[in-house]
Amino acid sequence: MHPVRKDRLNNQLQQEIATIIHRELKHPALGFVTITKVELSNDVSYAKIGFSCWGGTQERAQTQDALDHSVGFIRSLVKKRLRLRIIPTLVFRYDETIAQSIEISEKLDQLNHPPASS
Repeated sequence: MHPVRKDRLNNQLQQEIATIIHRELKHPALGFVTITKVELSNDVSYAKIGFSCWGGTQERAQTQDALDHSVGFIRSLVKKRLRLRIIPTLVFRYDETIAQSIEISEKLDQLNHPPASS
């Protein structure tokens, strides 16, 4: 697949899945979720979807379970909204890049502003 088309499709899928999760998915265990990235395979049969959520490890596990439970519903809505010959299999994975960037930022702030010694 041409890289430009693949990038465009990644962005479309990311926007559509985020919209579906925020507006139409009514799962009680679903926390505040942000879709951070979508990586399609070259043959468009498989999509890894990175998500981030608010809370600790328990909330993250609940959100992962809710997304895994709802993957068929999400895929069926994607199929209706996007005109694709092949609808990819969706796999949700927690994306740790946001948490890591926050941690690095906090460490840099500590280095720039060391605690005042008495």
